[in-house]
Amino acid sequence: MTGEPSRRHAFETDGERGGADPPGVVYRYAPGRGAEHAGKVLDGFSGALQVDGCRACKTGRDARGDDRRLVLAHCWAHGRRKLREIFERDTSPLAEEGLRRIAELCAIASMTPEARRTVRQARAKPLVEAFAVGLAGARTRVSARSRMGEKLAYFANHWEGLTVFLDDGRVEMDSNAVENLIRPLTLQRTNSLFAGHDEGAANWARIAAPIETCKINGVDPFAYLVATLEAIAAGHPQSRIDDLTPRAFAAASSSTA
Repeated sequence: MTGEPSRRHAFETDGERGGADPPGVVYRYAPGRGAEHAGKVLDGFSGALQVDGCRACKTGRDARGDDRRLVLAHCWAHGRRKLREIFERDTSPLAEEGLRRIAELCAIASMTPEARRTVRQARAKPLVEAFAVGLAGARTRVSARSRMGEKLAYFANHWEGLTVFLDDGRVEMDSNAVENLIRPLTLQRTNSLFAGHDEGAANWARIAAPIETCKINGVDPFAYLVATLEAIAAGHPQSRIDDLTPRAFAAASSSTA
């Protein structure tokens, strides 16, 4: 989960990257960015949550105390961007070294969660351990208040979350996939100011969810919405609501093709 543009939260389920089920998208409108809104969305959720440095998520996690069923997996891409800023401005050798190490991590990939975990334990874990040693050494050589010190603090402050991917093959190294799903709404940020009222914005989020779910599953959103609305108008029983998901539509379309 990432910080919500236009006061929305976006989540990606375990999909083709993380689990056996098709990926899905859920948008949730909230009239603010406080931790209480993230807490409502995450109530009852257990598993790994892919995040950037979202404070609301950390607050919600901390509120659970010793309950470790919610794990925050932090984003290496955010750290990389911070080092890139320093390198492009100052050509810092420290930033260059950090970028090189992260590039080595990003080059390690595999298909299934089980295979990814095995490969990460064998190849990525030693690189991460070496990164930690280099990070500790670098922080002793620069001021914590310098630009470099502030960028390195991201890694130190989120280190536990940055290492989650090593032990869970379902977890990505970064939150780029989720951010890409938020981007269509971000591009319409100005339009979202004219949703009319809170319920209008909530309805907008509900409609956007199946549309984006269709897109990442290779389903034509317009065809799906037409077929779904026609089925509802024809009296489709609520007890068979699962038959109206993009996944079911894709399966039905492929069987009749």
